[in-house]
Amino acid sequence: MALVVAAGLAGPALAQTPAPGPAQAPAQTAPNVVVEEAPQTPPAAQEQRVTVNRILVRGNQRIDQTTILSYLPIQPGDTVDPAVLDVAVRTLTRTQLFADVQLGVQPNGDLVVEIVENPIINQVVFEGNGAIGEDKLREEVTLAPRGIYTRARVQEDVGKIVELYRLSGRISATVTPKLVQLDQNRVDVVFEIDEGPETGVRAITFLGNTAFSDGDLQEVMVTKRSQWWQIFSSNDNYDPNRLDYDREQLRKFYTNRGYYDFRVLSAIAELAPDDSAFGITITVNEGDRYNFGTVDVVTENDRLNPEFLKMLLPIRSGQLYESDQIEAAVDALTFAAGSAGYAFVEIEPTYRANPETDTVDVTFNVKEGQRVYVDRINVIGNTRTLDNVIRREMMLTEGDAFNRTLLERSRNNLRGLGFFKDVTVEEARGSAPDRSVVNVTVTEQPTGELSVGAGFSSVDSFVVNLGITERNFRGRGQNVVARIEWGSLRQQIDFRFTEPKFLGRDLRAGFDAFHSRYDLSEYSSYDYRSTGGGVRLSYPLNAYTLLSTRYFLKADEIIVPTNFCVPGGTGSNALCDQVGSFLNSSAGYTLYVDRRNDPVRPTRGWTGSLRQDFAGIGGDVNYVKTEADVSAYWGITPNWIVTAAASTGYVSGWGGDPIRINDRFFKGGNSFRGFETAGIGPRDLTTTDALGGNFYVIGTLELTVPNGLPEEYGIRTSLFTDVGTVGALDDRYTVIQSGPNAGQRDPNIADELDLRATAGVSIHWRSPMGPIRFDLSKVLGSQEYDKTETFRFSTSTQF
Repeated sequence: MALVVAAGLAGPALAQTPAPGPAQAPAQTAPNVVVEEAPQTPPAAQEQRVTVNRILVRGNQRIDQTTILSYLPIQPGDTVDPAVLDVAVRTLTRTQLFADVQLGVQPNGDLVVEIVENPIINQVVFEGNGAIGEDKLREEVTLAPRGIYTRARVQEDVGKIVELYRLSGRISATVTPKLVQLDQNRVDVVFEIDEGPETGVRAITFLGNTAFSDGDLQEVMVTKRSQWWQIFSSNDNYDPNRLDYDREQLRKFYTNRGYYDFRVLSAIAELAPDDSAFGITITVNEGDRYNFGTVDVVTENDRLNPEFLKMLLPIRSGQLYESDQIEAAVDALTFAAGSAGYAFVEIEPTYRANPETDTVDVTFNVKEGQRVYVDRINVIGNTRTLDNVIRREMMLTEGDAFNRTLLERSRNNLRGLGFFKDVTVEEARGSAPDRSVVNVTVTEQPTGELSVGAGFSSVDSFVVNLGITERNFRGRGQNVVARIEWGSLRQQIDFRFTEPKFLGRDLRAGFDAFHSRYDLSEYSSYDYRSTGGGVRLSYPLNAYTLLSTRYFLKADEIIVPTNFCVPGGTGSNALCDQVGSFLNSSAGYTLYVDRRNDPVRPTRGWTGSLRQDFAGIGGDVNYVKTEADVSAYWGITPNWIVTAAASTGYVSGWGGDPIRINDRFFKGGNSFRGFETAGIGPRDLTTTDALGGNFYVIGTLELTVPNGLPEEYGIRTSLFTDVGTVGALDDRYTVIQSGPNAGQRDPNIADELDLRATAGVSIHWRSPMGPIRFDLSKVLGSQEYDKTETFRFSTSTQF
């Protein structure tokens, strides 16, 4: 667009008097400028300006003249010179509507705008693509049918397609664009693709590593070596961006294990002569293993006590150096300063390595940063969930002091709702230097669930349960559950409703209504029926602790077979004493603490709960039931996660009341893998009836391991072992109460607190139908009267 028109354009437009002598040929002009033949004017005349009389548009076919004039920065009556015309040409060209723009000024003052419109795209065609689907290619390119064709956009799309193939492991892919001219100034754009061979990774070699083996370091990397059996893997091809990420992962791995001055010296990828695969060689310098030396806190604000802040640090002198601990310390100091009213702090750790002692001195400098306030909070992507449901989970509101720690907690709150597949919280520049805009972007996911469960064992027959759950009812965050279960073991109908923000406050309220029938004749020769309802109210004590209270009123009935409990019958007192109807009125609470780093896939932290129920507020039943559990998480690597869990419970009667069989603890099935439902615990050896226990304790150790499948498949594999016991019936049921053997242990009642143990594999699959779980178990320790099972599965279907 050579539009420098100072010499050529001004001649015919601005000439007042022809120069003496013969007329000369017109000067050579730029390609986008039309200059009519006229006598050459003196330099003085060229510097003059001319007034535009009219504006004439020529060459337009589909674009209306009014539209073109709206883009033109010149109006009739304006005085123009070559510089103004140059700006006008550039302005029209930037609209990308025109392939060519020419401006010329007639001697009578008419401004002529000659244009050639860019073609309209009829269709975009991909040829030669097989490894990447057409839908994915269309997502990448900017050209689309009925869009405007420009060469720049074509070249841009070619680059995007080549990059897409490069990221999929096809380094030698080429793309050739072709244009098919059609009538009415339309074109077909054809991308001819030569995909070339897929370049895998034949080897990953490390140089300089002594503390960890090549295999250990390869587990840390996302890039994997190509193997013939990894047909589902997408990380076994060469991707330079992924390799850069792997370098950072290696750095984190080493620095979290004491290697403070670890460095990746080089990461070289060499293509094999046949272009089939890359060999990656990574050279590292591990350095020495360091401990924390002197740890100190320095503040610029006298009102922040450095000694107190130092006590809050999770690191101590002499501990092994871990870079993650530095981040945890910064978070702790930021939160402490924010809690004290100083939200505008910057924590800057400085390091001083002492190679002679292999220690690292760390000083946390607490500085009062720029005062920044939240200008506004934008919620993006919520197509179903109401804005106020998202905003009420934010720990910051518009006008508050900006605090990154609270912002991260807000993100975890939103992820913990389970309404969204992905949540990102980003900061943007606000309307002033001390203002910040918070953009909350969410991706909705199905919150309704049509659940179906099935189970098998050597004793139990096929069981099906059907339930409808909506965790985000009407987009208001309300939880509604309606469930029907039918099988040889249990028939149940229940309905639950929960309002997470009762009365607009941070109170969670709800009610339950249910009717259930448990046919336990296969396990304990009785039929249990219960009808009732209850109300619930919970509220957070702080950011990590939730207190829930409840009250339930229900009518329970125990039914046994005819002649089972008559004199001379086979029934034991532990069961026969429970026959009849009773009214249970109970109140209770649950104290729950959640200190996990992630509410969905935790890799560190812990959770714990304490539950107690007091029965006897009216009614016919008196007992105190207490249960507690705790779970802890340790992420060895992103794919290797250890989970340890323990739970225990005890129930005791008061006012002389024994514990009824339906209020005892029954464990097995999902609560103790490898055993059937009610498969462990006290048992009547005469009838093989499970009697339940007043006490239980169960411990679980689970290791999540990589399975070689891409993460997007949603399949997670874990190895587990469960250890525990159930027992401690009331003495009146385990000791003979009358007769010549009174006071002796009843030989027909087995109540041993010996530990049981199982081990196995669990597979969790987040399938398109919903979560599916498979458990394959091996019993390591049991009593001969326990009921065991080897395989169990359950499934849910989302809607």
